[in-house]
Amino acid sequence: MRLTLHYRAFFVLTVLLTGVGSASPLSAQCPDKPKDGIVANPNRPTVADPADITQYGVLEVEYGYNHVMGLQRERDNNLVGLFKFAATCNFEIRWDTNTLMRQNLSRTTQTGFGDNALGFQYRFAHQKKYVPAMAIGYSLTFPSASVSKGLGTGKYDHQIRLYVSKDILGVHFDFNTAYFFLGRPSSGGTDQNAEMNLAFSHPIYKKVQFTGEFYGDTHFNNGTTASANGLWALTYAVTPRLVIDAGIDHALTSSAPFRRNYFVGVTYSIADIYKALGR
Repeated sequence: MRLTLHYRAFFVLTVLLTGVGSASPLSAQCPDKPKDGIVANPNRPTVADPADITQYGVLEVEYGYNHVMGLQRERDNNLVGLFKFAATCNFEIRWDTNTLMRQNLSRTTQTGFGDNALGFQYRFAHQKKYVPAMAIGYSLTFPSASVSKGLGTGKYDHQIRLYVSKDILGVHFDFNTAYFFLGRPSSGGTDQNAEMNLAFSHPIYKKVQFTGEFYGDTHFNNGTTASANGLWALTYAVTPRLVIDAGIDHALTSSAPFRRNYFVGVTYSIADIYKALGR
């Protein structure tokens, strides 16, 4: 994983452009393409993402506001986003952006941009009666946050993720497992650990849905201990292509990176890009 800047950028851009270039009119016949128009595919509000990607040709955006209560009485307020574009039936391009960070610690407040990440998700299995939907993904985080303000490490991070989703007895389950390579801010090499997530959701009243999740991180190779968190949220589908959410993410162990995180967000399917271009 000790790639230079040029190799990192070349790898990610090559994969993303390959996905775009492989799109063809035949992909318009995606088997899971809804006949009633665009339907949003929210990744929010859980840490786990669904194995199923955004509809073919659709550009979708997610944005959320987080109020994080830290372990040392610090308060973080973040505005985070995710742009997704399904270049083919099974290949999605992803751009994660930490648009605004505001950290308050010991009466000192720092404000600025966060890091950004580019990546992809490839679905290699569709859900069937006895088979879950499955996908793999990769993302590269670019150090765009200020190091002098303490908002970032100034290093590149890598993430490899496996996605598994299945509907069982009316409950939707998303299971993810990921491995991280995080650049060390003060020396060479990477800090590494794994994360596992299990999210579940079920409609409770008309367009309102309840979502819960348990997730945890293993210990890092630098000695940082393992941790676990729980998340609870409600989502409401204003329209098929517009979904709002709100909830709380809280620590289950004393070693978790924060005590509580209150959040609110929105997912919106902007447009079918290929249809707009006449493809």
